[in-house]
Amino acid sequence: MNISPSQTNKIERHIYTVSEITASIKSILEERFPFVWISGEISNFRIPSSGHSYFTLKDENAQISSVIFRGQRRNLNFDLEDGLKVIGLGRISVYEPRGTYQIIFEYIEPKGVGALQVALEQLKKRLLDEGLFDDKHKKAMPLLPKKISLITSPTGAVVHDIMNVVYRRYPNTHLEIVPVKVQGDGAVNEIVNAFKLLNDRLDTSVIILARGGGSLEDLQAFNSEAVARSIFDSEIPVISAVGHEIDYTIADFAADLRAPTPSVAAELVVPLKNDLVVKQIELLSTLKTIFIKYLDYRRFLLSETSKRLIDPQKKIQDLRLKLDDFIDRLIGTALRGIRQHHDMLNWRTQTLLAGSPLSMIHKLKEKLNQIDYNSFTLLNININLNWSKIREWSARLNALNPAAILDRGYSITRTIPEAIVVRDPDDVFIHQNLEVMVAKGALICRVERKSTDGNEDI
Repeated sequence: MNISPSQTNKIERHIYTVSEITASIKSILEERFPFVWISGEISNFRIPSSGHSYFTLKDENAQISSVIFRGQRRNLNFDLEDGLKVIGLGRISVYEPRGTYQIIFEYIEPKGVGALQVALEQLKKRLLDEGLFDDKHKKAMPLLPKKISLITSPTGAVVHDIMNVVYRRYPNTHLEIVPVKVQGDGAVNEIVNAFKLLNDRLDTSVIILARGGGSLEDLQAFNSEAVARSIFDSEIPVISAVGHEIDYTIADFAADLRAPTPSVAAELVVPLKNDLVVKQIELLSTLKTIFIKYLDYRRFLLSETSKRLIDPQKKIQDLRLKLDDFIDRLIGTALRGIRQHHDMLNWRTQTLLAGSPLSMIHKLKEKLNQIDYNSFTLLNININLNWSKIREWSARLNALNPAAILDRGYSITRTIPEAIVVRDPDDVFIHQNLEVMVAKGALICRVERKSTDGNEDI
């Protein structure tokens, strides 16, 4: 609707401040919506130092700021987190400093899944991450427990079921009932105190934590963190037998052994006495057989050892013979030592005599005579060898001596005065004086005629 300036003068003017209009809106909303149920998905979840929880509650088309104070959040059985769809009861309010409206929750539960189930899954995951369910922490059950402590309600059928099974299987078993509340307020504390009592005494062999079946709410005490940590911290082995076979609780995961029912727990912890008696008879028979064989073996060893024992008198005689043998060997060793030293003395005496001056002079004389003889012999051999060479060389010289050639009737013709041996008729001329050397002297001749290859040249 459009309002003209003339109309604004007719409307009574009441000017609000921002605080006044915000307070009026807050009053209207809180009066109109004192408490409302609302559903949505949590996002932007945060917890500042104040401990209060702030988040945004949204659906496909809108969102609204939300808060749950620390006291109310502490009463929840599960943890709020982003992405969790919830249904909650709260009141609408306006945060005046910012002028925004928000929902202040008093109660919240998961949408579609019960709060107890969500809390159970969250606790189970956290304890699993901490390692409380790891097999390495599980303790072994005793073969024959001296005492069994049953933590359960004394008025339920569980006590009678377990007693019937235990006394049927092994009547002498000491069964102790530790009465506790198994559901409702105070159940968790009583169960935790029961574990503390038994671990302080440490006079029991195994603990059975048991109760009958029930809804998730009825089994809440066995899904608590305090009970799970008491089971984990227990020094005594723990069997969890809570609910029916299909029921699983946090206590089942934390226990050293889970039984699907209390009766099965009794069967697991107590063996059949008859079976043990039969086993005992078998073991006793086996032990007797082994012991008899052991005695027979020892008797055999004793007999063999007795056979190897020697009469002391014979042993002394053997030792006397061995002593005589040792004495003979000792005397023989001493005599061999004396002979060796005597031979060594003779050798050293001969060595000294061989090294005396007279002996050395005699040896040197003999060596000198041998050297003289060898020298003369070698000298004669060399002289004879040289004479042979001289005769050979003389014969060779005589064979090459021109005088020897002349003695055989040959002559040598030389020019005068050059004394050049004439080998070719062309080397001389007619009427040239030549010297003809013969064996007994020389002749002076003159060339009267020449011939070459039978042709005369006058």
